Formats: sequence, C-alpha cells, structure tokens
Amino acid sequence: MAPKREIFGWAMFDFANQGYTLLIITVIYGDLFTRVIVGDAPDYRLGNLLWSLALAVSYLLVVVANPLCGAIMDYTGSRKRFLFASYLLTVITTALLYIIEPGWLTLAVLLIILSNFAYSIGEGFIASFLPDLGPRKALGWISGLGWGLGYIGGLVAAIFALLFLGEVSADNYDTVRWVGPFAGAFFLIAAIPTFLWLKERGAPRPAPTGESLLSIGVRRVLTTWREVQYFRDLRYLLVSVFFAMAGVYIIIAFSFIYGAQVIGWDEDVRVYMFIIVQITAALGAVGFGWLQSHIGARTTYLITLALWLVAIMAIWQTPALTVLIGNWFGVFWEAQYVFLIAGVLAGASLGSSQSATRALVGVLTPKGKAAEFFGLWGMASKLAAVFGIFGLGIIQWGFGLADAIVFCLLLFVVAILCILPMREARGAEAAERWQDEAA
Repeated sequence: MAPKREIFGWAMFDFANQGYTLLIITVIYGDLFTRVIVGDAPDYRLGNLLWSLALAVSYLLVVVANPLCGAIMDYTGSRKRFLFASYLLTVITTALLYIIEPGWLTLAVLLIILSNFAYSIGEGFIASFLPDLGPRKALGWISGLGWGLGYIGGLVAAIFALLFLGEVSADNYDTVRWVGPFAGAFFLIAAIPTFLWLKERGAPRPAPTGESLLSIGVRRVLTTWREVQYFRDLRYLLVSVFFAMAGVYIIIAFSFIYGAQVIGWDEDVRVYMFIIVQITAALGAVGFGWLQSHIGARTTYLITLALWLVAIMAIWQTPALTVLIGNWFGVFWEAQYVFLIAGVLAGASLGSSQSATRALVGVLTPKGKAAEFFGLWGMASKLAAVFGIFGLGIIQWGFGLADAIVFCLLLFVVAILCILPMREARGAEAAERWQDEAA
C-alpha cells in the first residue's frame, strides 16, 4: 500500500479537474455557449450541434493519442511528465475562454476542443497511477475516494463561481465570462499536491539505436492490442464501458442545457441542482467504492448501471412525474423541482459508475502495463463520448432535445448486456498469470 500522503496527492488531481468538468462542460460554459455565444433561439439546435461537435472532436483526438501516449509513458517511465503537460495545457486553454465574444464561434469551438482534449487525456494519465497505490482488492475504495474528493472539489468550485459570477445570460456576459480563468486557476492551484507527492515508479528506458519514441509507442500499442485478446474479461468490460460512458458523457454535456431549454428552470433551481449533483455524486463514489471492496467491482458496476436506467427515466419523464406526484400525494410542485429528484439519482449514478469502471480496469491490468491498459480504457471512454454526444446532437437536431434523451436509455441497456459475461476473478487471475509468463 502506498503512503497515505501519496494516495491523497493522487486523489487531489480528481479534486482539481472536477472544476473544469463542472464549470466548463456541465453547468456554466456549455449553457453560455449554446444560449449566448451561438444564441440561435428559440430551440438552440445549432448551438447544441456545435457544442456536441466540439466535444466529439476533442474526444476523438484523445482516442488517437491516449493509447500511443500510454505506450510511450510505460516504456520511458514518464507518466508524471505527460500528466504535467496535459495539466498545463488545460489551464492555459481554459483561461483563454475569457477572450471569446458572442458570435466568435470558430475560436470558441477551437478552445473547447483543445481544453477538453487536454483535460480528458489527463484523466487517463492520472488513472494509470491507480494500480501503484494498493493491492487489487483495495483499488475500489481508493478510486472511490478520488472520485468522491473530485466531486467535493467540483462543489467548492461551483459554489464559488455561482456566488461571484451570477446567472448565464447575455446581460451578465462580462461577468460570467470569467468562468474560464477561474476554472483554470482552480485547476492550477488544487493539483499542486499531486505533483509534490505522487511518485513515478516506472523505470525509464532509452530508445534503441535508430528507433524513435513514436515508433516504439506504435509498436507497443500494436503488441498490447494483440495481448488484449488474451484478456477476454477486459474486452467485455471495454465494450460495456463504451456504451455506458456514451450515456454518461451525454448527461455531463447536456444535463444543464436540458434543464435550461426543456425544463425551463429558474436560476435558484440551477444552483440547487449544482449542489445536489455534487453531494450525491461524492457520496455515491465513496459509498459504492466501499461496497465494491465487499461485493466486487463487477457487481457494483451492474448496480450503478441499473441506477442509471432509473435516473434517465426520471429525466425523460419529469413532466409525467410531476402530474403523478400531484395525483398520488396531492403535492403540486413545478416540473423544475421534480427535476431535482432526477438530479439525485443521476448524481449517485455518476460518481459510482465511473469510479467502478476505473477500479475494474486496475483489477484487470497486468503489472508494467498500467498506462497502456488505462490508455485503452481512455480510448473506449472517449470514443464513447464521440459516439454518444455527436449521436445525441444529430438526434436532437431532428427531434428536439426533450425526446433525444431516450437515446441514453438504450445505451445503458446495451452496457448491462455487454458486462454480463465478464468474470472479475477470472480476469484478475489472467492479469497475475500474464505477469508470471512475462517474467
């Protein structure tokens, strides 16, 4: 087991980067981009399409780069340097969002692509350190701790931003545009413990004469891809992760846009949703992380997928739930307040499902291949984001956002079906046996 200080330093990167996810992708800048920077009222279909396109392109870049970078990092023992580079690029490009003016679509899309690429590839880099922090059975609670601390970081950043930045509107643009520099500064400061205390355990190796690091990376990726065929349980997991994360990224990218455009919530309800999602996501990540150490990562993951189905149904059927609550209980709430119930379910699902998949990859990863295997996990997750977000963007272009959300239901159903053949113990044994054979 790694020292507690190192585990805390690793988890602080989750604390730091959630400020970007919440402020830029989920809550403020996505809404600002669609309704003010693009501003094609009343249905904002062009804004939603451009937003989904920008995120899809950034995730596609991660799909290409993540496995290659992982292979180079494992060979050269340079995970921490790659992590630091992604961290700096995220900070700089996020802060530059301040310069965007309404109507500056090309530059806004470019900065979103660059900042989200840097943030997203950093997720894979930091995850590759997880197997170094403890035995396989402990990875669930360590991953849950990181994700739980991450949502606390998101809550801190979000509350501060809401208090000082105000509502998302054209009239308040000169103030709310500071969300970019604020998110960048939050990431810059909060991730310092990571680089102070997280250790680089990889052994660096020089490139053979006449061979570049790029060619080494390509060769190792191809070798790893062939080796993955040996790890059939990892294959089942990666396919399931593809469909599950497609749904998760849709919720991350469009939930607050959905609240603004479909539910028509007030500013105070948006703040309530902010707080509710962060608290329930933190509790879900830590609670399910503890549960994972007792019932196993696969079972925990299945429970979180089932919870997602309930959450998506609640989002989709918020108007019907509003009527139902009134008829059954005589409580006549507005739909925007009933939507908060969906936020509780989605928050609990959000942290727990992502933490469970990260821990499962750690359980199934052989020694010395962490960055490469987590690169495959990152590739599956980000390819899912491309598929999910762009798919929803196209569907809502034709049918509107209110009905397009049902696409998420199908994704989580398929994710459940794909994980059923997977066996956690068999996969962990295969990882241990690979080490023995490699030795």
